[in-house]
Amino acid sequence: MSCKLSPAANRLGRELSAHVPSEAEGVLSLAGELGGELSRIWPLAVRHLRVRSNDAHTLYAVAIARSLLEAYPEADAGVVLPAIMLHDVGWSEVPPDEVLEAIAPGGGRPDLVLLHEKEGARLAAGILSELGVRGERAQRIVEIVDGHDSRREALSIEDAIVKDADKTWRLTPHGLDTVMDWFGLDRAGALRLCSSRVHGHLLTDAAKALARGLAAIESANLWHERAALELP
Repeated sequence: MSCKLSPAANRLGRELSAHVPSEAEGVLSLAGELGGELSRIWPLAVRHLRVRSNDAHTLYAVAIARSLLEAYPEADAGVVLPAIMLHDVGWSEVPPDEVLEAIAPGGGRPDLVLLHEKEGARLAAGILSELGVRGERAQRIVEIVDGHDSRREALSIEDAIVKDADKTWRLTPHGLDTVMDWFGLDRAGALRLCSSRVHGHLLTDAAKALARGLAAIESANLWHERAALELP
C-alpha cells in the first residue's frame, strides 16, 4: 500500500515549484523530533514491527500523536513519541498465525493482547537502555507500552495521547486498507468496524475531532455520487 508521491500530469503547463514553501505548518519531519532521538529509536524498533503491518502503522501513529501534542502543550513529547514508536514491538513475540486472532471481530484473544504488551514493555526497556534513555522517563515510557491496549483508563495525558493515536490510525486510509485485508472486508464494512472500535473509545477531545473528520472523509468516498465521478 503506497500513496501517490509524483504527479501524473501538469495540466497548468508551468513550473511552480519555486513558489512552494520549504516548510509549512503541520508538515512534520521525523528526523527533527526530540533532537533526532526518534530517528535513533526507529532502526531498533522496526526490526520488531514487521508483523501485521505494524511498521507503517507505527509511523502513522507517531504522526497522529505528534499532531495531538499541539493541542496538549502540557504533555511531555519526550515520553509520548518514544512510547508510540515502541508501543507495538511486542507483537513480534506472538506466534504469527495467532496475531490476527488476538483482535478478530466476534472473538479475540485477550491473553495475546496482554502478551504483546508485556513483551513490548520488555523490548522497549532494552531499546531505551541501549540508547541511553534511563531513569524516570524510561520508566514512564515502558509503563505506557505495558497496558496501551488493555488498560481502559489513561495513567496520564501522555498515556491518553498514545492510546488515542494508536486507535485513530484505524480510520486513516492506511488503517482501512489494512483492516480490509486482515479480515476480508469491503471498505464500507471496514469503516463501520473501525468506527465502532474508535468512536466512543477515545480519551482526548482533539483525537475525537480528528477521528470524526477522518470517518467523514471515508464516508464520502463510499457515496455513490463520489463513485460516479471520473476522478482518481
